[in-house]
Amino acid sequence: MSTDGNLSGRSLLAVFAHPDDESIACGGLLARCAELGARVSLICVTHGENRTGIPDEDLSRVRAGELAAAARELGIAEVVLLDYPDGFLPWIDARELETRLASEIRRIAPDVVVTFGHDGLYWHPDHIAVHERTTAAVASLVETAPALFYVTMPQGLVRTMVNEYLEPGGSEAPPPVLGVGNPDAFGVHANAPTLVIDVGAAAVRKLAALKCHRTQLAPGGAIGRLSEQDAPRLLGIEHFHRAPVGAPGEAFIERLAR
Repeated sequence: MSTDGNLSGRSLLAVFAHPDDESIACGGLLARCAELGARVSLICVTHGENRTGIPDEDLSRVRAGELAAAARELGIAEVVLLDYPDGFLPWIDARELETRLASEIRRIAPDVVVTFGHDGLYWHPDHIAVHERTTAAVASLVETAPALFYVTMPQGLVRTMVNEYLEPGGSEAPPPVLGVGNPDAFGVHANAPTLVIDVGAAAVRKLAALKCHRTQLAPGGAIGRLSEQDAPRLLGIEHFHRAPVGAPGEAFIERLAR
């Protein structure tokens, strides 16, 4: 890692769709930047309240609490939890969401914004909508735009984690990972990374944040069974792809390159 160990005065903003996205996508980066002195903020566009197509107010409150707990684990200084409808982001007023995101980015004034890539980690429609709206919001800021990076995940990474806890020769399907039934869906057709960061020093905090999202952890699932000892090996590398829009030049997170 080629950093001087001090990111004081720097600011990072993550923009994601649901509680838990921040932890699985780039929890290591968020925790590492906070530890090194950067101010880390998060915009979460929905409460993640959609259970089998039906909004659930109780689930909305619980997931908001889980997100707050995860943010504390990661050292996130500010969480902006919006109230757009979970599961319907591709069909809401795109311009309105872009304007809202641009306003928050302008207020927070981050050096770097991190969000989903074009594949939304595993082709989730809400994730792809957030990718599109965040990209448009950053582009609209023109000269005052921050640098923009997309989270990308190598195919097979989540499968490797799941396989750690499968019985040899077993025929049963593994439990879902954060609600995703097919671990091989993560990283399919993802862009190659332009930035790879070793976040092993923050992997235990990333795991602790993931475990805060209790409503999303399947009984017997890989995340619930993952130990602190195994976290650096299985959660310790994160990949990013620099966007074609946003501020040019070196971004401070590139100093964390592996």
